[in-house]
Amino acid sequence: MNRRNFLKQSALTTAGTMLIPHFLKAYELQTFGQEVPPTGKILVIVQLSGGNDGLNTVVPYRNDIYYRERPTIAIRPEKVLPLTDEVGLHPAMQPLKALYDEGLVTVINNVGYPNPDRSHFRSMDIWQTASDSDQYAHTGWVGRYLDAACSGEAQQPFRTIEVDDTLSLAMKGNELNGLAVLDPRKLYNQTRSGLVTGLSKVHDEPGHQPESVAYLYKTLAEMVSSADFVYEKVKVYKSAATYPANELGNRLRIVSQLIQSGVSTSVYYVSITGFDTHINQLGQQERLLKQYAEAVAAFMADLKTTDRQNDVLLMTFSEFGRRVKQNASNGTDHGTANNVFLIGGGLPSKRVLNEAPNLTKLTDGDLTYSVDFRQIYATLLHDYLGADDVAILGRKFEGVKIG
Repeated sequence: MNRRNFLKQSALTTAGTMLIPHFLKAYELQTFGQEVPPTGKILVIVQLSGGNDGLNTVVPYRNDIYYRERPTIAIRPEKVLPLTDEVGLHPAMQPLKALYDEGLVTVINNVGYPNPDRSHFRSMDIWQTASDSDQYAHTGWVGRYLDAACSGEAQQPFRTIEVDDTLSLAMKGNELNGLAVLDPRKLYNQTRSGLVTGLSKVHDEPGHQPESVAYLYKTLAEMVSSADFVYEKVKVYKSAATYPANELGNRLRIVSQLIQSGVSTSVYYVSITGFDTHINQLGQQERLLKQYAEAVAAFMADLKTTDRQNDVLLMTFSEFGRRVKQNASNGTDHGTANNVFLIGGGLPSKRVLNEAPNLTKLTDGDLTYSVDFRQIYATLLHDYLGADDVAILGRKFEGVKIG
């Protein structure tokens, strides 16, 4: 097979099962296995895709307006799991309430950004790139963190990992991309085929092949090394914890195994879908929030067995919240501001960081944000990961006091 046919026919030209287009862009093959000494701080990002309804997640259970605007889908006061005198958690989130009672959960209300966009795709792009709503960026905030973290040192493919079969925009940098791995064993087996390993060993004279072809061969070689390294690492630690048999539980189990196997990764990214609750919201959201709370609780319990809870901070966000008033289908439509959870990481004891949503001062029927999500990013980058938040986010954002 000549190179032209190879490029036309191989999985390198697609976003297929071998994931090659999503692999790291500029790593030298010899750097694999040369780990950067870990700082001891790890950020795990959990994305609730679809626009989770924040008002039915962190419930303003003493607010008459909330019950007036949601006559059939509001969570009744007696069912709410109280956090403060004003707000409490959805009853399906008892495992998260237990973490809160242990002093492991911080809730941030009214998180959003100026001139919000109610499109799933556009709002998610804004959150993932940390751009203004009228700007279109091609790199993500975690990807730019990876660029900065690897600047001037051996480039590390495992500093940021997404547990998925494709790579989110959040993980793509100017120089480097994060690594997308859903199943380390499956990826390892895929790279053991004769075609893949043979092509990965091709070394033509420099300048004797087009740059694009050289890049593809180099990427393939790096993929083989990446798959081998991650697979070998993940075999080091086998969790004895019981995780729920759902998508998030399975993905957080992989994250835990990688963390506790010693992979020098600073940021992990995980997402789950299904939160676009336009119709019959109550049952669907209850199921999803229960899955989320159980998976996170299992993850934190797993970390506790090896005394890693204070080293790992889990942040949960959704691209927007829902409108205050329920719709005619017993659901909610796309809104704006929402809540963010920070769990673990050695933060101060249980607390709700700021004021509950003000339902008397809405913006076009939506919650008015008081915390720009990039303030949270800036705090995590600077105070938690020790990175240059201004360089990564493009300008200075006032941090939030989480420490």
